[in-house]
Amino acid sequence: MRPRDTERGLAMEADCASLLPGVCAVLAASGRSLPDDTSLEKLLDWFTGLTEAGGSLLQACPCLLEFISAVVLNAATDPGVLSFTLRLSGLMAATEDGYEAMQERTVLDQVFQLQRWREAGLWEDPCLRIGWILGLRSMLQHPKALAFFVQSDFIKPLLRLQTDGSLFVASAANQTLAHILLFFQPPSSLGCNGAGKKEEDDGGTKCASAAYAAAVAAISEYLKESLVPKKSPTLGQSVQTLKLLALLLAAAGPPLCDALLHTMGGSLEELVAAGCSQLTLPLMDVLLAACSSSSGELRVPDQRVGRLLSSMLDVNKPADLLHAAAAFLRGGHRDVVNTSRAVRILLLPLHVVTGQTLLGANTSGKTRTPTVEHMEDLCDADGRQTSAVEQLKCKTSCISMTCVALTNAPRIALLPSCVLPCAPYSIVTAVLSLLRVCSSVSSPSPPGCSEVSRNVIGSGKVQKCALEALTALHSSPGAKEKTSEVFTVLMQYLDNPDSDATVLHKSYQALVRWTSVSTDLSFVTDQLRLDLAALVRKRACDMRWEVRDSTVEFLGNLAGLRVSAETAEEAASAALLGARCATPLLKEALQDTESYVRASAVSALAESLRRSWQQGAAPGEEEEEIVSRLLEILSQDSEGFPRRAVVRYFTSWFSSSASPSSASLLMRCVRPVLSRGSADLDWEVKVHTLELAELLLDEVFSGHRGYRKVSDVPHPYAVVSEQCSEGAPEGAPSDLAGAVELGVVAALLSGLVDCDRPVGLRACRLLIALRDAACPLSPGAPDATVAVAAVSCELPGRGWGEEIRKALGVKSGEGGARVSVCEALRSLGLDERLDVLTRSSDHVHNSPLSLLQDILTASGAHADTQPGEEVIVDCY
Repeated sequence: MRPRDTERGLAMEADCASLLPGVCAVLAASGRSLPDDTSLEKLLDWFTGLTEAGGSLLQACPCLLEFISAVVLNAATDPGVLSFTLRLSGLMAATEDGYEAMQERTVLDQVFQLQRWREAGLWEDPCLRIGWILGLRSMLQHPKALAFFVQSDFIKPLLRLQTDGSLFVASAANQTLAHILLFFQPPSSLGCNGAGKKEEDDGGTKCASAAYAAAVAAISEYLKESLVPKKSPTLGQSVQTLKLLALLLAAAGPPLCDALLHTMGGSLEELVAAGCSQLTLPLMDVLLAACSSSSGELRVPDQRVGRLLSSMLDVNKPADLLHAAAAFLRGGHRDVVNTSRAVRILLLPLHVVTGQTLLGANTSGKTRTPTVEHMEDLCDADGRQTSAVEQLKCKTSCISMTCVALTNAPRIALLPSCVLPCAPYSIVTAVLSLLRVCSSVSSPSPPGCSEVSRNVIGSGKVQKCALEALTALHSSPGAKEKTSEVFTVLMQYLDNPDSDATVLHKSYQALVRWTSVSTDLSFVTDQLRLDLAALVRKRACDMRWEVRDSTVEFLGNLAGLRVSAETAEEAASAALLGARCATPLLKEALQDTESYVRASAVSALAESLRRSWQQGAAPGEEEEEIVSRLLEILSQDSEGFPRRAVVRYFTSWFSSSASPSSASLLMRCVRPVLSRGSADLDWEVKVHTLELAELLLDEVFSGHRGYRKVSDVPHPYAVVSEQCSEGAPEGAPSDLAGAVELGVVAALLSGLVDCDRPVGLRACRLLIALRDAACPLSPGAPDATVAVAAVSCELPGRGWGEEIRKALGVKSGEGGARVSVCEALRSLGLDERLDVLTRSSDHVHNSPLSLLQDILTASGAHADTQPGEEVIVDCY
């Protein structure tokens, strides 16, 4: 922070300190909450910030202790103010000094004693309960606070709040219980999975060992009792307990992890044996967290956990089994036996619905050696398959289970061959077969599957999942062998009149992705090329704008891909559609009635022409027509999306060009683009215009002494004037004159006074870079400096020109005025403007001082307000 900011901050803190006692008095005397119910939260945020910065609330705000005492003794205080007070108390007691000071005044006993809140009838309000929990959570940062927590017997009520009717209260209780067990772990128990540990202070952790042991014992015993519901309707308690247990096991050190598993192992076994569907995923989270905690330590994993995991992958309900297997794979564990079992479970729906053999062969495609272990696995699979088929006959279950299988198919295809029951390309085959079944192109091979497969026919959900899986499977081993078949199926979807717009979009995405990994496109015959081109032309005229937009986007994505053809490398769009298909369609799309489509067409044209720009090819008549149309869009289009895309088109052209200054058509367009873009009403168009101006400055001034690219500046305050005193470099006059001629200087000056902060900020930074490179200060002024001082620019009579003239104090006639560029750059106070622009636009109004003033003002107005009248409070 700079000295000026520090002084301003200190003054504001002093003003706040003078207002805070009045605010405390208002809050303590208030029988109801403030009109703006976010004021207390913002006030607490300010106090938290002071504490995190190393400050002491007791020293900075001594009136807070009196405030807390007054509030907790007033039973008529609004619950919102009471909740705020509880949280504030915990925040003040978060340091040992603050804790001791509050204990001397017996404030903590008054604040956190539950009995008085119950007797006052306030405990039923969830606002007070969550304030109590969060206050304790803030306070529990040192051993003395833990001892107070245990001695006050707060563990039991906190545990009961874990199943509170309010989800916010229950979640806060869970988080606080986890914090207690993890934060106060002895240092020796922390392994690589340990939570971030507090700094030890004079052996404070050892002093809390007895309190910590008592907390662990009480919490573990309670969790054990609440884990297994005594009545079936109380599954919510089991779910909350499992969530807390998973949270603990994921971050616990070895002693705590072992203690928890030892205490609750029996209850976990009982839950697994119960086979309750609602507990499948929470149980898997617990077991996988337990596995993770042991994998990072040099110790033997709990064998009971391994058995429970195997049991979860062998339940009788197919849907539960599928979710358990998916959770196991997501966990990333590499247990060969369980991974192999999970894979077979997840492939089973595809195996049944498509009729493809996914479970009967190994990765080489040959029958497995019939070992005893394999025969047992096959027997289990037969039992599961019978159960799964019955479940899949229900349409809802079929769609759900099939989608789970598809979501996990790409992950399965990348697993080691030792855990796969089939070759990875067989999974691709199954997905393709499913897509055919969904579109009624084919039916599954085994006749017995028809009853199941009819459930997925026409299902948009399954089609979308299958297309997403197919897109992700492009990189699986052996997938390239299926490229031709993939193209055939995707073209069938593009041709299907019943295809949903999203399905078509995902078909295009899959086509692009598979094309990107295809090293051999020899399968693309002339007929296939003609068919695909015809499909794309048809979809480019679709009645649905989403389909037209997806088609245009597809053409742009293809144009950006390079593939190997028979003679040389060429664009994928040319290889798949022919050389003369894409550009005419994109030119037509520039006239589309939907602005999104027009914008996509502009972006796609940029992709299709990028290669010729990079090669420095001379533009043809067609490209000149495109440029003319783009300039029309920039000046006439009523929607912002196409105009933004046009400016990005020219930015892309300039940055891709081998030699921008040699591209005559591009340089002819720069001035009109800058002129129209900087005058646009859309702030994003103006920002993109400044990006083009920045590229022009980089091109012209990058070799000049003192020029620094704005993109190289790591921090806003780094762009501080360090002007060279050696005079202007050679070539600076002509380069600066060129920037004026191209309209760069006018665009930057226009942006500087723009009402949109992002525009003004970028323009200011660029003007500082230009000033430091072209207009250095020089007492001895050599010839180059004299020449550069003579370079001038025209300021319009209205608009931004008038604003700049006012800032410079220049008088003008009706036709505007000319000013020296360097004189203007030195006189505009760019560094001071940058200082203002880099601050948040609400840095004054969204401040602690403004907050305190508003609370005082609103409370005064609130007191005089008649029932039914509204009090207007500033919003932050």
